[in-house]
Amino acid sequence: MMRLRKWQGATFALALACAFTPAEADTPDAGTAAMAPVASGAETIDPAYYQTPEGFRWRITKTAWSQSDERAFGDFVKAIGESRCRTFDECLKGPHNIYRASDPRGMFFYADCADLPYALRAYFAWKNGLPFSYASGVAAVGRSRDLRYSRHGNYVYARTDVLVRQEGAYPNGRSVLNAINNVVSSAMFRFAPGATRGKLFDFYPVEISREAIRPGTVIYDPNGHVAVVYKVEDDGRILFIDSHPDNSLTRGSYGKRFVRASAPMGAGFKNWRPSKLVGAAQGADGTWHGGRIELAPDSALADWSDEQFFGTERPRAKQWMGARFVYKGEALDYYDYVRQAVAKGDVAYDPIKETRLMVRELCDDLHYRAQSIDIAVKAGLNTRAQPARLPDNIYGTSGDWETYSTPSRDARLKTSFVELRDRTLQFLEMAKADDPKLAYDGQDLPRDLTAAYREEAEACTVIYTASNGEARRLTFEEARARLFDFSFDPYHCPELRWGASDANELRTCPDGQTKRAWYDAQQRLRNQMDRTYDVRMGFSLADLRAGVPGSGRDAPPETDMLSAIEEGKGMEPAATRPRGSNAP
Repeated sequence: MMRLRKWQGATFALALACAFTPAEADTPDAGTAAMAPVASGAETIDPAYYQTPEGFRWRITKTAWSQSDERAFGDFVKAIGESRCRTFDECLKGPHNIYRASDPRGMFFYADCADLPYALRAYFAWKNGLPFSYASGVAAVGRSRDLRYSRHGNYVYARTDVLVRQEGAYPNGRSVLNAINNVVSSAMFRFAPGATRGKLFDFYPVEISREAIRPGTVIYDPNGHVAVVYKVEDDGRILFIDSHPDNSLTRGSYGKRFVRASAPMGAGFKNWRPSKLVGAAQGADGTWHGGRIELAPDSALADWSDEQFFGTERPRAKQWMGARFVYKGEALDYYDYVRQAVAKGDVAYDPIKETRLMVRELCDDLHYRAQSIDIAVKAGLNTRAQPARLPDNIYGTSGDWETYSTPSRDARLKTSFVELRDRTLQFLEMAKADDPKLAYDGQDLPRDLTAAYREEAEACTVIYTASNGEARRLTFEEARARLFDFSFDPYHCPELRWGASDANELRTCPDGQTKRAWYDAQQRLRNQMDRTYDVRMGFSLADLRAGVPGSGRDAPPETDMLSAIEEGKGMEPAATRPRGSNAP
């Protein structure tokens, strides 16, 4: 997630030097992994000799974010989420971005998952004359090979304030966005609640409530993924957008694809910490220059909470795994509790509607995957020779593998398919128990679940481009059945990326004996859903064939919803008392 980009000419280097004022930095302990703040190449630029071009100027016209600004930021994020844009660049250039007309010509917008919250916030601040600051140097608490997956979390030792250092010397908005691409990673979200070491992080953990979790809230998965909430439905479904190293932007709803973890890893929902500009002077044109940016401490944040980690009950759980989440006297699964806590009123699960929505979302995820693989093919990764070893960790790496492979994306997809099956069994169990939270007014739940699933599945067609340019179609059920055969390896042909095994479908795949051998040997890695970032991989073909530790599992989990319905038929009573609507 850290990368440097090339810009034409010297403008970027000059602008970068003028744009940022690094706050005073602490020094990380010797031996810890650390991420240094972005540097300008040690240029010394006198603002008298360089002026940011007019269209790129970041004028600071307000000294603090007001509640109105926060609501407007949420509306900005919501509009992007509800649009149909499919890349971050397209999102900011489309009609859903009300600020697009003020962007200079030739702008290109990029964000991977960790960049996305920062890029959205920085862009909005730029366009609205607001102060902005971000963590630009973090180090591990203890020792860690990779800050993104540090066991005990991280701390901030350096921050960068975006300031007008003297009157007329405006920061360059484009350069700020580019610097974010260069320095931000998911390490910036990995911290314990209430951490006191170092400087303040940009975010803070929030209570689980409808007021605290809102458009603009960040969701952090300690397996190395970040998303941004764009809408909270009345029934408690939390909708998010996320972006990827190939610059694609996708959508989904919160669920078990976002794992819980120990408190120092910082999993869960976070909001931006309020900030204000202090000690600045107002120029003749009304803009502010000089000063420094201060962040609100935890004690000043009304919605700060660590209940995501330790539960709602007292006495507090000593370990996160023992946390209890109770609503109106009833202990709930964490994910059910989150949904209930942010819903308007008590949640009643309409099993038919829920099934339809989950299948539609999975269909979207398959389409997003097709888009991602097309991007990898256009980049020519599948025509390159197979490397002699896998990366040190296939889930957390850099370079072409990070940009074009799909092990993490595929793991989240597999988790969602398994969750669909588990939810189906849960609905059948709720019917058997005559659970009042099940809103179903039919007479045969297995039959109706089957019909809803089949109707949605038949409406979903996945199209991928074969090696010879042909458009190949997969039904939803075909894709589900192949799920654990999908290759995550960007060096494989599109046919293998989509799990082809039929000789006729494979006839267009140019991969030779070596790549086919690697595909076969990676099966155990494909069988697992857990993203094991703490495992050293770097496996050779021989290692994979030998099934060395850390190279996966022998069999995949079950994803067949229709078989789950057959299994669960005995759970449901002959008739179910009407409790609500099952409209899609």
